[in-house]
Amino acid sequence: MKTIGVYTKNFSLYYDILKILRKKKIPYVSLTSLKNIPSKIGVILTSNNELHDLKTSKVIAADAYDNVEHAVDLAEQMLIGKDLYKNLYIGIDPGEKPGIAVVGDDLLLCKTMVDSPKKVVIKVKRFLKEYPATQVIIRIGHGSVLIRNRIINSLMTLEVPIEIVDETKTTPAQEVKRYLRDSEAAAAIALIHGGKVQSKLPLKPTRGEIRNIQEKSRIHTNGRFTISEKIAKEVLEGKLSLNEAIELEKNNKKPKRL
Repeated sequence: MKTIGVYTKNFSLYYDILKILRKKKIPYVSLTSLKNIPSKIGVILTSNNELHDLKTSKVIAADAYDNVEHAVDLAEQMLIGKDLYKNLYIGIDPGEKPGIAVVGDDLLLCKTMVDSPKKVVIKVKRFLKEYPATQVIIRIGHGSVLIRNRIINSLMTLEVPIEIVDETKTTPAQEVKRYLRDSEAAAAIALIHGGKVQSKLPLKPTRGEIRNIQEKSRIHTNGRFTISEKIAKEVLEGKLSLNEAIELEKNNKKPKRL
């Protein structure tokens, strides 16, 4: 059976790769030289700077991706030799920092988190290229309604079927770290059937959501001021980030020079 090889003189990257491989309990071989590479090595993880040193197509630059775990996931896929999946399910746990997971033919291929809802579509586009499949379905949890609808509307341009699923029982135990909870919830969401989205969804912030954003702006500025309802709505609709909204409010409140 083929295994993963690790070759890099970048010690920081080397230990990051080993940390992920050990966490995922993936067998590997540390390579100290590129001469006489064992035949059992199916793919090699290295650095982007050392990529040209390897005379093989079965190589991945671990520091060329958002994180090392993503590179390890791709190395696993290359090791399996899967060029085309029959069914690919992309699960999304909506929230201010959405979790995303990819399941292909019953295998968990990747799970990650992005730091804002607007970055979901960028990540999903990348996954569609990296994991080609005959059939793809995007599934998103029903919670965080406004953020969920923003994410769905941004994904409509991909022309991939989208389903909203009941995520009630997908949240892991509270003792699990937040970034892991969100991605693990996304992995569970990917496997649940839901109702198909037919068209773009409305973005109608509730009074509670508006007040919540205003409170966040007050905390962010140490109580100096609160953004207006109008600007808070633009934040909730994804037109402005909270920092952009605060800067805009600051400029609006500056006294005008005569």
